[in-house]
Amino acid sequence: MHIDIFTLFPDMFAGPFDDSIIKRAREADIVSIALHNVREWAPGKHRQCDDTPYGGGGGMVIKPEPVFYAVEDVLDMQPGDPPPCPVVLLTPQGRLLTQEIAKELSQHERIALICGRYEGIDERVREHLVTDQVSIGDYVLSGGELAAMVLVDALTRLQPGALGDPGAPLQDSHSAGLLEHPHYTRPAEFRGWMVPDVLLSGHHANQARWRRESALRRTHERRPDLLQRADLSEADRAFLATLADEPETEE
Repeated sequence: MHIDIFTLFPDMFAGPFDDSIIKRAREADIVSIALHNVREWAPGKHRQCDDTPYGGGGGMVIKPEPVFYAVEDVLDMQPGDPPPCPVVLLTPQGRLLTQEIAKELSQHERIALICGRYEGIDERVREHLVTDQVSIGDYVLSGGELAAMVLVDALTRLQPGALGDPGAPLQDSHSAGLLEHPHYTRPAEFRGWMVPDVLLSGHHANQARWRRESALRRTHERRPDLLQRADLSEADRAFLATLADEPETEE
């Protein structure tokens, strides 16, 4: 998968993209990432990328010219051409990022991300260039760069070969509509706190059932709204019915 990122602050991406899973995926040619400083396409001596909003109001607005010129040049488009890949604007007004949306976008061989800034971006970019809009939450950041990093991380994890365990993405929280089950590792006892016996038993069927029921319990306690659209078996529903009869406990 190739990801083009259009931003006014490319240096912000140096740390997150040069470490951990994203770094390994890039080194293995599983994911390639190109950072494009929109300012390089801004016309005029001063490379101005923002201006005051028409109609007044506070803040500055990113001008349309540098964004259009940058995306069209990098994606080899002529003015008016439809983009050859999804062009995603990171904005608080976009559809809320979920694991399902990450899976959807991860299927593309190439994707372009536009990072908004300041008061916003000229509406003509949204209307005539962008094909999708994504938000990472119902809050406002200073720009789309941090949101782009989150999206890139989510997309990278879903690429075949990016994780050591091929089945890991299928077990992540939200992948199957549930929160993930608890995890434990050595030592088996720490400060008197024990790892559940079932995980030490070597009985794989019992361990699988414990993980599933733990995921159901955790989702029931913390995000019961997810259960309404989760893919549940009859055994799952029977287990959830037993939870409804349990007294509530404070964590």
